[in-house]
Amino acid sequence: MSGPAGRIDAVLVCGGQWHDFDYARVELLSELARYENVRTRVFEDYDCADALAAADVLITYTCNRIPDATQQKTLADFVSRGGRWLALHGTNSAIERTPAGSPSKYVTPRTLGVLPAVLGSQFLGHPPIAPYRVEITEPEHPLVAGIGPFDAVDELYVSELHPPIRVLAHTRFVGESTGFEEGHTTVDEPRPVLYTKDHGRGTVCYFTLGHCRGRFDVQDLGIDDLGRVDRGSWVVPQYREILSRCVAWAVSGEMTAPRPASAGQVR
Repeated sequence: MSGPAGRIDAVLVCGGQWHDFDYARVELLSELARYENVRTRVFEDYDCADALAAADVLITYTCNRIPDATQQKTLADFVSRGGRWLALHGTNSAIERTPAGSPSKYVTPRTLGVLPAVLGSQFLGHPPIAPYRVEITEPEHPLVAGIGPFDAVDELYVSELHPPIRVLAHTRFVGESTGFEEGHTTVDEPRPVLYTKDHGRGTVCYFTLGHCRGRFDVQDLGIDDLGRVDRGSWVVPQYREILSRCVAWAVSGEMTAPRPASAGQVR
């Protein structure tokens, strides 16, 4: 679907709550800037129908950005017609605060319409941020080839899955998603971290890692200054390598050979 002379039109949606979207936006634009044939339009929400109509690539790094019904259809149609959607971190989240006195702080209502079936999942909850092990499910797949298991300090997503999905990397978790009404697990089974899902003529690639937070990003929760900056998985070489490969796929549409790691294979 590229334009004249091989031009690729990309849309980046980066915005929402409780994360350092300025940092993520710059990092993602830097990844896209590696490709001289890519032209990118940037938005904070899903009010981007005109841009999507001409786009080949959609990259989203959001949290609690809930498209309305018209925008949901636009996103689904984009993938159906052959678009490539790289969905990162909290793209699949819809989160509401509960009234005072409720046993949980947050609920995850099913307000994303058709999108969970397109994305392959909807966020339910996560345990407190802590180190966890990411295992490679399909070690021969180009997005993860040559990358061994690694540790991440990030939000471990427990999601409601909408198969079929092809899981490329996973973790395991049994326990409570503290503060959330859902996302509590008693079954030790793989939790997808990286997967692909076909929809119509297009494909979604979902990568749940990528939490980042600045000092002033949770003031709506009553914390004026966290007193620290949290870069989560962004400082993990394996995360950066997989992310770069995912962007390369989004740009080219090809999952053939991995882009070369900066220092050989990452393990």
